[in-house]
Amino acid sequence: MTVRYQGSCLCAAVRYELLTTPKAVSHCHCGQCRKGHGAAFASYASIARSALRIVQGADRITAYSSSPTVVREFCSQCGSTLFWSRSEGEFADWISIALGTLDTPFVAQKQKHVYLDSPVHWV
Repeated sequence: MTVRYQGSCLCAAVRYELLTTPKAVSHCHCGQCRKGHGAAFASYASIARSALRIVQGADRITAYSSSPTVVREFCSQCGSTLFWSRSEGEFADWISIALGTLDTPFVAQKQKHVYLDSPVHWV
């Protein structure tokens, strides 16, 4: 049986479904991810873009280009960070899901911390 993972933003205006198990779990400590999440690091998992289905609120998703090839998407109503992706290059057909927005329990088999050279010192 295939598990379909459900997720939503804080206000539930945006709801999504993952048609596959998330992969490539990473906890990013870069400045952009910290700012986007308002936390010491951001936790994401990646899937093929074709495996993401927006169930509700596609019109509430706003995109922001945080760098020339990175697009971050969030709910325009509550501000919840939802996704980030590359607009070009090797992984342009993948999208990363903010793991805090998953409503279905998920246990990562493998995970890694990235950009550890720029940690905050208040943790």
